[in-house]
Amino acid sequence: MLIFRKAVDRLADLLRRDRKVTYRAFLDARTASYVTPLLDKIVADDADGDTIRNALIPWKRAQRPPIAIYHGDISQCRIDGPWQVADDQWLPLGGLIVTSGVTAHLNPFEAQALHKRMQQAIEDVTLAWVRKHDLYALRYVSEEIDRSIADPAAKAMIAAWAFGKREADTMPDASPDTARDCCPGEPSDGLCALCRKGLGHA
Repeated sequence: MLIFRKAVDRLADLLRRDRKVTYRAFLDARTASYVTPLLDKIVADDADGDTIRNALIPWKRAQRPPIAIYHGDISQCRIDGPWQVADDQWLPLGGLIVTSGVTAHLNPFEAQALHKRMQQAIEDVTLAWVRKHDLYALRYVSEEIDRSIADPAAKAMIAAWAFGKREADTMPDASPDTARDCCPGEPSDGLCALCRKGLGHA
């Protein structure tokens, strides 16, 4: 019966003209309530779906199920599962480091040590950001957001920033006979081209 159903699905897919395919899966009742909404998000034909699918690319490429993946601009660290329990200790099966000129596979203990170092680095940076921006002074808010309000507000903020950047990029350099506010002693008035673009001076 299952083979027949798959054959019918494939035939139906060949006849479709909307580039859609049929995918069927039998889920355990214990995990279905969690997995089904997640699958709906993954296959969504919109910007949210694209974002989730792109984020899952490293998970698809990994031969083992990743426990965590840490990205820098160039480097990547991956901690591989499934978790293993030994003498009440949870250990990953291994890990991977990829950076310029280096590809290194880690054993379980190296991967665990790296995992802890990366977690501590995230904790340190997060708390430093909280202190710098005085986030402890803010009132408590829920983790959930109202996307019907938050998304348009964020897009408007980005659009305003992009407009201001374009305006700064198209501004002509000031006349060379007056001093800059940002660069005393140098000719022209107002901000120099580097400062207008937020690049500062070396």
